[in-house]
Amino acid sequence: MHIVIMGCGRVGAALAQTLEQQGHTVAVVDQDPTAFRRLGSSFGGRRVTGVGFDQDTLREAGIEEAGAFAAVSSGDNSNIIAARVAREMFGIENVAARIYDPRRAEVYQRLGIPTVATVRWTADQMLRRLLPSGAEPLWSDPSGGVQLAEVHTSPAWIGHKISRIQDETGVRVAFLTRLGEAVIPTSQTVLQEGDLVHVVMRVDEITKVEAAFAEGPEEGGH
Repeated sequence: MHIVIMGCGRVGAALAQTLEQQGHTVAVVDQDPTAFRRLGSSFGGRRVTGVGFDQDTLREAGIEEAGAFAAVSSGDNSNIIAARVAREMFGIENVAARIYDPRRAEVYQRLGIPTVATVRWTADQMLRRLLPSGAEPLWSDPSGGVQLAEVHTSPAWIGHKISRIQDETGVRVAFLTRLGEAVIPTSQTVLQEGDLVHVVMRVDEITKVEAAFAEGPEEGGH
C-alpha cells in the first residue's frame, strides 16, 4: 500500500521507516526540507517539500493512489485540516491525525477523523505505571460486551506459565509487553518480572478477573 505522511519530526520519520520496512511505499511531506535528514540515507520513499494540506503537494506525494494518510506535524490545526482534505477531497478511508490538545481530539473524533491525542496518551501511559491496580481498557468490541485490557498482576504469578494463569483466571491472555516489545504467549511462556499482561475478557467479569490476577495462583495448583 502507498501511504502519505505529513510531518517529518521524530514520529513521522519513525512511522515512515517502519512502514517502508514492512513493504509499503511511503511519501513524507514537510515544509522544512532539512527535516528529511531524520529519514536517513536508506529511506527509499518520496520526500516532498510543501504544506501538507495543499492539494497539489498531496498529489505530488501520490495521495491519489494512497491507501492511508497520517498527519503528524507539530500543529493541531494543520493536522486536522490535512486529514480532512485527505478524506473529503481524495476519499482516503484510513486517515489519522495527531492532536496535542485532548479537548480538540474529542471534537475531531466526532467528525469521523481518528485522532491520537499525544498528551492524553502519554499521561495515560504514565498513570498506568504509577497507579497499576485494576484493569486499564485498551479496546472494546462494538457491542461493549468484550474488552481488551491491561490487568495489574500480582508478583506471585511471576515464574508461572501463562497457560496456568489462563486456566485459573478464566480469561485469554492476548499478549504481553516485555521490555517494550509485544509478545504473543505460547503454552510454554512464563511470566517474567516487569511483564505487562493484556487480556481479553467479558466486561461483566472484569471485577472477578481483576481479583484473580491480584490474588495470585491457587495453593497447590500446577
